[in-house]
Amino acid sequence: MKKELFKELTASIKQAGSIRKGLIKPSRVFNYRPILVKQLRSRLRFSQSQFALMIGVNKSTLQNWEQGRRKPEGPAKVLLTIVDKDPKAVIKILQAS
Repeated sequence: MKKELFKELTASIKQAGSIRKGLIKPSRVFNYRPILVKQLRSRLRFSQSQFALMIGVNKSTLQNWEQGRRKPEGPAKVLLTIVDKDPKAVIKILQAS
């Protein structure tokens, strides 16, 4: 690694540490609205079993999300976001496959 790039990387790591300790403010902050899985499922009028089957997760996983013990991550979070934005399209696509 070139010396200049290494210096930039080192400075970036130090800056991240200062942000984490609250010594400086980050240049930008990303806030994401949590996915309210139970409200989403209720809005679509699916049972827990039906909704879990539709999105390809275990019913117990869905229950954990709904009760706040766990949060959807990765592809499940993306799919739930898409279902939230355009449920009719997702249901149509998933029922066709």
